[in-house]
Amino acid sequence: MFILDMIGLGLGNLRRHKLRAFLTALGIILGVAAVITSASVSEGKTREALSQLEALGAKNIIIRSQKPPESQQAQGGQQQSFVSKFGITREDYQILKDNFPDVETIVPLKSVGGQLLRADRRKTSQTFGTTPEFAKVANLRVARGRYLSQEDVDSKSAVAVIGAEVAKEMFPFDDPLGNSLRVDSKVVTIVGILAPVGLSGGAGAGLVGRDLNLDVLIPITTARELFGDSVFRRESGSFQASEVQISEVYLVAPSRDEVLAYAELAKRILEVRHPEMRDLGVIVPYELLESARKSALTGKVVGAFIAGIALFVGGIGIMNIMLASVTERTREIGIRRALGATRHHILWQFLVETGVLSALGGLLGVGFGIGVSAGLDKVVPLLPDAPMIGRYFSADVTLPTHITGWSIIIAFAVAAATGLIFGIYPALQAARQDPIVALRHD
Repeated sequence: MFILDMIGLGLGNLRRHKLRAFLTALGIILGVAAVITSASVSEGKTREALSQLEALGAKNIIIRSQKPPESQQAQGGQQQSFVSKFGITREDYQILKDNFPDVETIVPLKSVGGQLLRADRRKTSQTFGTTPEFAKVANLRVARGRYLSQEDVDSKSAVAVIGAEVAKEMFPFDDPLGNSLRVDSKVVTIVGILAPVGLSGGAGAGLVGRDLNLDVLIPITTARELFGDSVFRRESGSFQASEVQISEVYLVAPSRDEVLAYAELAKRILEVRHPEMRDLGVIVPYELLESARKSALTGKVVGAFIAGIALFVGGIGIMNIMLASVTERTREIGIRRALGATRHHILWQFLVETGVLSALGGLLGVGFGIGVSAGLDKVVPLLPDAPMIGRYFSADVTLPTHITGWSIIIAFAVAAATGLIFGIYPALQAARQDPIVALRHD
């Protein structure tokens, strides 16, 4: 009953000074909103990055052919024509298969062609020969048509499955299915269109090294039969040719727990044939997934610390106003003491007021923070179309957010605690007032 009376007194005093109470709680409101908003933005970006990494396959080990450093630029900085041999060989691929008999699957990719052509349209080729298993290991889905089959591989069929962006760019007005597409001078028939892949930007695309939506996939036997092992490209006025038997190998470990051990074993096996691994790279999405989680945790801690500063400032504001309130209400304190109120009662009265003030500020901050977090996800994609400022944003700008329950609970709890902690000193000052002196105060 005593606590209820104190709460009633506290609410009554706050109602009498609504504007002052709101301004006092503003620091708490903004601090709580900052905690929730920063946590939701951090969580949204983290989930986006992790989903991109997981799309590469948590059990996958990606072994990639890459130009050794000395072949990446011409001597003396001059552009020149040359042919370079590097990367994974068919013998390497067979050795990997022999040494990993218990893996789920091993899938090769072979890069072919320099350009895609159709009528007057052309673009740099991202054509790869592969097997039907690649769809599963790379989490690809067919939107229309079908994927490559084992029959296509066995018969060396000149068929292709194209990415979503290839379909848009090369067939803007026609249905790609059943149509032909030229890869250099070779013609393939399109039998399937892939669903858009969420790796067109961000961490996933950086790991893959390309936008999967621009891929063209053909049977690996067809790739070798039509194109051989040499790839010719003309870029920026220079002509380059490379001889790569296999561009990438996806090795799928039996379980997540064995991914790192299998990756290390694969490195040791390949180092025997490729000293220092200068022309090979090994990517382990699971390893990067764990690293991303740790980085995300660090970001959350830093964000919470910065937002905590706002709460601290809000607490100082409450203490400042409550100290002024003690001085302003000295006569009231004297009257209450004369009527029988003890120092204990005065202490609790001021503590309850600061507690109610910080709790209300916390609740308003929670509502404001949730509203801002939800709004950012909707408003940011509209910024490119906004007048005057739209030109400063890219067309695909996004800011994914995800509101977490822990951020709401922690922010509110810290806000309430901040109000109480910073309200102790003013409450003690009020309780220590001499009732005789207080009654004589003007």
